[in-house]
Amino acid sequence: MSLSLSPLSYCTNVHAGRSLAEVDAGLVEYAGHIRRRVGVPVAAGLWLAAPVIRELREETAGGAGATAALKRLKQTLEQQHLACYTLNAFPYGDFHSTRVKDNVYLPDWTTAERYEYTRDCALVLAELLPPGVDGSISTLPLGFKGHPAGYAADFLDQCIARLLVLATELHKIELATGSTIRLGIEPEPFCLLETTDETIAFFARLWQAADKSGSGDVARRHLGVCYDVCHQAVEFENIAASIGRLGAAGIRINKLHITCALQLDNPASNQAGRELLAQFAEERYLHQTMGRLPDGRIVRHVDLTPEFAAHPPADFLAAEQWRIHFHVPVNLEAWSTAEDAENAALRTTRPELREALAAVAQLDYAPHLEVETYTWPVFPGSQTEQMVQGLTTELQATRELLHELSPAIG
Repeated sequence: MSLSLSPLSYCTNVHAGRSLAEVDAGLVEYAGHIRRRVGVPVAAGLWLAAPVIRELREETAGGAGATAALKRLKQTLEQQHLACYTLNAFPYGDFHSTRVKDNVYLPDWTTAERYEYTRDCALVLAELLPPGVDGSISTLPLGFKGHPAGYAADFLDQCIARLLVLATELHKIELATGSTIRLGIEPEPFCLLETTDETIAFFARLWQAADKSGSGDVARRHLGVCYDVCHQAVEFENIAASIGRLGAAGIRINKLHITCALQLDNPASNQAGRELLAQFAEERYLHQTMGRLPDGRIVRHVDLTPEFAAHPPADFLAAEQWRIHFHVPVNLEAWSTAEDAENAALRTTRPELREALAAVAQLDYAPHLEVETYTWPVFPGSQTEQMVQGLTTELQATRELLHELSPAIG
């Protein structure tokens, strides 16, 4: 089975896009430029924040068809020779503010705001899709375990009610346009859905509610997961087994985020690695950190800080390995300025990425594939030109890996 016949996508949440003008500028100044460097078709996985969606939709509130603003966005994509078949609707608001952290999980899936935003993203995507192409939208894993709402007894049932209404709306879009748009719920560490076990349990509950309401077929057609390889690697999951278990449970992977996490081996003795890791502690994004003990148990810390890297608690010092939710370039096996990668202070989870792509290549359908290294602006010492060249290299290296695993990809 070919991995995908669609152009490889990269997620534009790496660029500021708090207004339609910023989205347009990002497509011209970055995405189009990167496509020309890559030299082959590239898709823009658009992040359209709630204010941007309002700009795109406000002219036809209660009406139908593309707004003038949406037509301009389509024109920009065409001028830059960029396809768009997927949206990232995980970040609702300003993903480039000084401090995002756990605010990215708000509003959660119990709220009308989250449902309406996602529905409107689907209506916009339906206008952007090339003829005959299906679409996908990724979204947050319901909510954050650290938020009070996550402990409400009926939290999951409230989420399910919203999701089933959305599935019905996606079915209506399909009937009207002929394009199938699927939602991908994206498990992530410390969220309501983080492990494969939790994800399978939730979908069993979701399918049961859908069948009871008579919408089982519609729900299964339009609802599934966005599998972010970095996230499951941070959980120390067996990636190939995880993907297999989702399939066995009847859960479709609608989108695969091609991502790598940071990895620190032998933390007790790897002082250089911990010093380098401290440079990745920054104030914008949440960097969940987990360690695997020699007996296989996992220890957890909600966010990487310089203090944690310098003076980790005893259980983390006893770990044989740490993994950190910090998306790093997917072409790298290690993060080091040294030429000797074998002795690099920090490594990455690229081996797990290879496992994920190999497993997905065996599926009887083709999930959308998207490189999602949104952290370029907060890398130690990062500059704009480094980001442009880095994203280009990521896409080129990913195409080479995909072709290695599935020669049908040219």
